[in-house]
Amino acid sequence: MGLTGDEWQSIALTAELAGLTTLILLALAAPLAWWLTRTGSRWSSAVSALVSLPLVLPPTVIGFYLLLALGPQGAVGGTLERLGLYHLAFSFTGILIGSIIYSLPFAVQPLREAFAAIDPRVLDAAATLRASAWDRFFSVVLPLSRGGVLTAVVITFAHTIGEFGVIAMLGGNIAGETRVVSIAIYDHTQALEYDAAHRLSAVLLCFSFVTLLAFYAINRRVMSPIKPQ
Repeated sequence: MGLTGDEWQSIALTAELAGLTTLILLALAAPLAWWLTRTGSRWSSAVSALVSLPLVLPPTVIGFYLLLALGPQGAVGGTLERLGLYHLAFSFTGILIGSIIYSLPFAVQPLREAFAAIDPRVLDAAATLRASAWDRFFSVVLPLSRGGVLTAVVITFAHTIGEFGVIAMLGGNIAGETRVVSIAIYDHTQALEYDAAHRLSAVLLCFSFVTLLAFYAINRRVMSPIKPQ
């Protein structure tokens, strides 16, 4: 039996969430990872610990506090309500914020490792050619860190695809708004609709395998040394 319209809607919503999370995190994580790699600030350890919190905290804890903050009585949600706007809990924007926070370390860590492996002399040489800090970052750092960038993109996207706890706490189960594939699978299982749960689970399983297979194949080519002619 093929997928239903509601199931395709959940798949499309999941893909949109994962895509936006990855794009936003790549823009945020790259400068943050670069700062953590290069800074000598005494705050770097505290920032590193804060970024890494989602690795050790249960997703439900993060979702719970985000629900309090973004809900109608929270600091962010309450402020929006007083401005005549709608709070962010149980909305696509809310689960997008939750996904960005929860997936942050999965984007930052690969980039940080890639940046740390760059020989500082390369950057010094670019500086002697009067390349600005931004020029050095975009024309030297990012190309030399392409393996780390690829890893950050794939891991962030795949991690968001399978996220459940944060979304369940913060977004609930609203069709077309917050009902992603992981939530749909849980609902089907709770209703003893195992055929439907199997269909969506099989989609995620196949997608995850193909994504990782493509990642390892591409990463092998990207990171392979250039052979002399």
